[in-house]
Amino acid sequence: MNEDLEHLRLLAIFHYVVAILAGLFSLFPIIYLAIGIAQVTGHLDKSHGGTPMPDIFGWFFIAFGGAMMILGFGFAICVFMAGRSLAHRRHYLFCLVMAGVACMFTPFGTILGVLAIIVLVRPSVKELFGQRSSAAA
Repeated sequence: MNEDLEHLRLLAIFHYVVAILAGLFSLFPIIYLAIGIAQVTGHLDKSHGGTPMPDIFGWFFIAFGGAMMILGFGFAICVFMAGRSLAHRRHYLFCLVMAGVACMFTPFGTILGVLAIIVLVRPSVKELFGQRSSAAA
């Protein structure tokens, strides 16, 4: 039982670290956003003497960069919330689903997701989550 609590504590800390890394990686699409804004405002047309590109390309870059940033930050927030849930031993199913989703964030999320799944499927860990939810109700 004490070992399970220690594993959950470590998993919560690792979830926080991966959430910070995912948040930082979510800033990379800002390059697409900047290129799109420069295209739409006409700043890229001044750099070459050819015919200007249609604004649709700029709007595509803005939409793509913005969507990728929103998805990345959403993922980072969900991983952070899963870490909080692990620390407080609440929302078992959410933690398990986020462990599976985190596996797509290679390599750190894959390692974290696999380790979280291994810990969360233990019957003794399920009991820890069950005791916490039944005591609160």
